[in-house]
Amino acid sequence: MIPPMDMLGDLLGFITGGTLAGLPTIVVMAIPFIIGLVVGFLVKKFLKWAIIAAVILVVVAYFGFFGLSLGSLQDLATTYTPVVYQYGILLIGILPLGLGLIIGVILGFIFG
Repeated sequence: MIPPMDMLGDLLGFITGGTLAGLPTIVVMAIPFIIGLVVGFLVKKFLKWAIIAAVILVVVAYFGFFGLSLGSLQDLATTYTPVVYQYGILLIGILPLGLGLIIGVILGFIFG
């Protein structure tokens, strides 16, 4: 049996000294983190604009300039829900899922 410290040393040696497809391993590991930072930043910006748009929509609907009916919203949800699911599945399939991506999204959202 290999002692745990030797396994950790081998892993750190692989990360700092190995290559994957000609690129250093540390670069390959940094790509999901950078993608996560960008996604977290964009999610934060999108949420700000979505909240502003929702407040404006509620005010406009309250004063009667724009009518909100549940029937039309249900039709829109029925029409576009499969498309949203399809693009969501494609996005999850493309993005490298890992701890670096998750940490990047959290840091990008907090500091973005």
